[in-house]
Amino acid sequence: MSGQFSSFLRPILQTLAGLSTLSIRLTRIAIAIVLIWIGGLKVYNYEAEGIVPFVANSPVMSFFYAHPTEYKPYMQKEGEANPDKIKWHTANNTYLFSYGLGTVLVVLGLMLLLNTYNPAIGMAGAAMVIIMSVVTLSFLITTKDNWVPDLGDPNHGFPLLSGRGRLVVKDIIMMAGAFFALCDSARQYLLKTQ
Repeated sequence: MSGQFSSFLRPILQTLAGLSTLSIRLTRIAIAIVLIWIGGLKVYNYEAEGIVPFVANSPVMSFFYAHPTEYKPYMQKEGEANPDKIKWHTANNTYLFSYGLGTVLVVLGLMLLLNTYNPAIGMAGAAMVIIMSVVTLSFLITTKDNWVPDLGDPNHGFPLLSGRGRLVVKDIIMMAGAFFALCDSARQYLLKTQ
């Protein structure tokens, strides 16, 4: 029985093994789609406001905001448009920072896609995505909003991720995929420069 299963499985495994180059391309494209899409969303108020707790609580990034410690009363739900809160976010540089971050994300996505034409650009893009992921993952330490709050349920705090925390922890996949792309770009660069 295992011989029959093995003879059935072997051609499938050989086909999959032959698709490893395609898998690297698909990983690079998937990362680029996420970066370009989310980067493009950074021009919308709800997306800019959604990252405020991360930026405001980050010792590396809080200086981008005019009033990083005062954000809580000005947080809006997705889809809310309170003019007073929007005015505060404008004065806080919330939107301006988000436009800059969005531009960086779109550029990183495009750099990954340019790997086909220039592996050095792909390599630089992948390296910067790794750095971006490390910064994003640091929010798990700096932003307490990443953990289920103590609102009466005995199950709260670390390791129970909130919605924000689940969003952040996914960057582990982004970082691993970018490392995969970085290694492939380095291989392609060395082949082209031999």
